[in-house]
Amino acid sequence: MAARKLNVLVYTGTGSTVESVKHALFSLRRLLSPNYAVIPITETAILKEPWTSTCALLVFPGGADLGYCKVLNGHGNSVIKQYVRKGGAYLGFCAGGYYGSKRCEFEVGDKHLEVVGSRELAFYPGTARGGAFKGFQYQSEKGARAVRILTNKDAFKSAGAVPDEFTSYFNGGSVFVTPAEGADVEVLATYGDDIDVDGGQDKAAIVFSKVGLGSAILTGPHPEFSAVNLSPQHSIPGYDTLIAEIRESDQTRTDFLKACLTKLGLEVSQSTSSTPSLSKLHLSCINSPDVDDLVCTFDDIISREDGEDFIKGEQDTFHLEKHHTRWSVNGLKQALPTAIQPTAGTVDASEQGTIDYSTIVKNVVIHDEAWPEPKETPYFNHAAYFSGLRDARRKDPKSESWGDHLLYGEVVTSTNTLLEKNNSLLSKLPSGFTFTATTSVAARGRGSNVWIAPPGSLLFSVVINHPAQIAATRPIVFIQYLSAIAVIQAIKSYGRGYENLPVKLKWPNDIYAADPRDTSKTRSYVKIGGILANCAYSSGNYQVVLGIGLNTTNGRPTTSLDALLPKHLPPFSIERLLAGLISKMEVLYKDFVRQGFTREMEGAYYDSWLHGNQVVTLEQEAGAKARIVGITRDWGMLMAQELNRDDKPTGKMWALQSDENSFDFFKGLVKRKI
Repeated sequence: MAARKLNVLVYTGTGSTVESVKHALFSLRRLLSPNYAVIPITETAILKEPWTSTCALLVFPGGADLGYCKVLNGHGNSVIKQYVRKGGAYLGFCAGGYYGSKRCEFEVGDKHLEVVGSRELAFYPGTARGGAFKGFQYQSEKGARAVRILTNKDAFKSAGAVPDEFTSYFNGGSVFVTPAEGADVEVLATYGDDIDVDGGQDKAAIVFSKVGLGSAILTGPHPEFSAVNLSPQHSIPGYDTLIAEIRESDQTRTDFLKACLTKLGLEVSQSTSSTPSLSKLHLSCINSPDVDDLVCTFDDIISREDGEDFIKGEQDTFHLEKHHTRWSVNGLKQALPTAIQPTAGTVDASEQGTIDYSTIVKNVVIHDEAWPEPKETPYFNHAAYFSGLRDARRKDPKSESWGDHLLYGEVVTSTNTLLEKNNSLLSKLPSGFTFTATTSVAARGRGSNVWIAPPGSLLFSVVINHPAQIAATRPIVFIQYLSAIAVIQAIKSYGRGYENLPVKLKWPNDIYAADPRDTSKTRSYVKIGGILANCAYSSGNYQVVLGIGLNTTNGRPTTSLDALLPKHLPPFSIERLLAGLISKMEVLYKDFVRQGFTREMEGAYYDSWLHGNQVVTLEQEAGAKARIVGITRDWGMLMAQELNRDDKPTGKMWALQSDENSFDFFKGLVKRKI
């Protein structure tokens, strides 16, 4: 059974514009979360990384398609065409529509703007001719307009509600004409008004093409542009009216975009997802009065304004509120900038645009008398967590203090980012300080990957102050291996019957589980979690912020721990699992500091990893093959045995590390001889 493709990749490289990328990411994340991760991709990744195996949809936004041609003609376009022909999907907005057609004719006769020529992808076997409406200017909104789009509802027989028409933002897009005779093409929508170029009989604004086993949708207008992300242009007459017209058509525009995504084979969210507003953060401790001791260490980074305490970090500002005084009028006035949503909850999706989260003050409620009541944090039970922590310590007395101090938020940006990017606060935090959340609206992954992590995931970061004087003999790289072991141990020691759950480790930092939907003899494994370590230096310590995300009760986008359970076992409690995991991490880390990465730790890692005897390709050695036999004990690199053409060992051993591309750690391995 093939693994389900979960990435929607939006091109952000040469030729794309910031505004077009922003609108594409915003709209697609609203419609596809939590079923897919909508993430950016550059030309370098398209050319060099193995993105096709995990890609459900490749999106080219607005911009200038000559830029796309410049960097992707030849090999890049060959990769894209092969991906689509083998069952992939392509969505091209405006410039992406020109780029995906067989021929581009743009502003013919205008010596400053004219672009004419064939295009290699040729998903639409005809001509993209534009601008359909005159007035386009590069890097300007002067040629923008709101245009009426008429839909062909017969083309969307199984795509749900499709409007008869909608209003769309337009700026320089094409009309699609002269398809090859017999081409497998459908017109999905037409321009409802007269256009300024010859658009043939249909005046096709949006088209669908079958391409081998895959498909493509190309647009002239911008149905992905939302009014909430359009900035007023006071110098352009009528622009306010343009925004108002697009806002009025937001629901019909969204319904049409949903239908297009469904036609491309994607699973669209039934309701339009809005990004939840950031919630208050709750700071507590296993012994409540000890919270004050921690806060006292913040004295030199706290500033007082109108009687309220603030920590102004390098990226974020935190407003400290005592639990019994947190309704202070001054505090609320200071903490809530104009036009910023207050605390937990959501706002109407049609009224919410792209948010700069760094401008929002984060409100931290200090619970120095008692743990937060369940009504305050309905999605996280503090009593259950601290009880689980005590239970874990009774089972292993070497677990003593990690997890005592807990910061929890129902909705946060990213637990890793909030700690790592505010070094003045991070430098004050003890080892074992834990920050957990129910929902993350900007969860961190490898590279620049960011997505919304839905409720049901165990999301947390823990601070580890690793002494610099032992870093040479206790390399930080092993901390991610220890945390991976801790994840497996916490899952399998959760209770009787949980020890046989099929969870594995993918080198170096991903958690995988057997796909419960796959009933074949050779079960496939899907990703259910990941580990991300960031490091800073302060006062003789390397401060590691170790972030872990683990699908626990949420079945999307892949599967979850709960889905692996036989019917007689109760579901996982996020609070208990977190407590057990923190306890396991503390014990393993302390042993690591005392003894280094022991044979016992190494064996525990191998017991659960997916790579026994896996064969990889050494790209820097002209495609030579090597069999993975373990990890090196000095710097935690992959250890591989070189093979000859008959798959026999040559006697050479290599230490490998990844080039850290975003899609497959086993692509582009960098080697050194042992």
